[in-house]
Amino acid sequence: MLRIDRAAVDELARAQQPADLVPRVQDAVRLEFATIPPYLTAMLSLKPGRNRDIWWAVHDVVVDEMLHLLIGCNLLNALGARPALDAPGFVTEYPGPLPLGIGEDLVVGLEPFSLGLMESVFMRIEEPENPLVFRRADGVAEPPEFATIGEFYRTLSDALLALPQEVLPGDVRRQVVAPAWFGADRLFPIRTTKDAARAIGLIVEEGEGTPDSPVDPDGDIAHYYRFAAIAKGRRLVRDPSAPEGFSYSGDPYPFDADGVWPLTPNQRPADLDPESEAWRRVHQFRVTFTRLLDALQRCVDGDPGHLDAAMGVMFELKLAGQMLATVPVPAGGVPTGRHAGPVFTRAPVNL
Repeated sequence: MLRIDRAAVDELARAQQPADLVPRVQDAVRLEFATIPPYLTAMLSLKPGRNRDIWWAVHDVVVDEMLHLLIGCNLLNALGARPALDAPGFVTEYPGPLPLGIGEDLVVGLEPFSLGLMESVFMRIEEPENPLVFRRADGVAEPPEFATIGEFYRTLSDALLALPQEVLPGDVRRQVVAPAWFGADRLFPIRTTKDAARAIGLIVEEGEGTPDSPVDPDGDIAHYYRFAAIAKGRRLVRDPSAPEGFSYSGDPYPFDADGVWPLTPNQRPADLDPESEAWRRVHQFRVTFTRLLDALQRCVDGDPGHLDAAMGVMFELKLAGQMLATVPVPAGGVPTGRHAGPVFTRAPVNL
């Protein structure tokens, strides 16, 4: 489970006006974006034509996280603030804790796909909230010293609904809608506090499911249970014979370990020979990633129609990553058994 600083939740609970919510919503946008690089790295490590069921399952989660990023940006615009995807430190450094995370309870890196990665990292990122509550000697419930992302989002939703004005102050013309990419029931203008609460609920339910079901409102298996199904090797399906109504007894998720490129975990450009093919491919990937950030910033910065271009760059990034993953990384001319891994940092402007 992703543990976050309880002070962030307490700050939301004290909010009296839209501006009070802005810093923590910007953190939530960073968090949603920060899940994309590790998920995308695992996806890119799957060789073409191999492990395709797994590839598509992870790909769909990546697309959902892009949606969640846009929802967060719509909320910031609705609050009258500017989504700052270009702010220093917006892009997370890997390996390390995710935004809002505390300590090193969950260290997230950029690694090739493995079943262990599904269980030890991806499932923990998406894990539904079920915290232990310890009681003080006087019998009053003592909240845990950390909060969870589910609690964070619920508190944010409650704080929005408690604002004195139902209509939010932002310019509705900055709201991103994209029927060609996301249905109107998933990405919609946020004008009121009720719109905002509905959008936040969608983020939580697509990641965790509903409180009593692993299926989100669209009928899809939520991210946590999708990753669990991959780890267990079988899809989660409705099962009347199971006490919970579901079981991991559906079609197999076959996994071929030889169908994974041995990407260098947490690749660093400085570790590559600047004259090598691996360095050139890594640089190309970084340039494309920088273009993606700039295109998304333009989209959420008052030009929502630019999303088509941003999604096109996202497709380019996927292709650049697939090419990158095929490139071996030698050391002193000697094969290392590793391939180049993607680097999610802005490309230097002087190169």
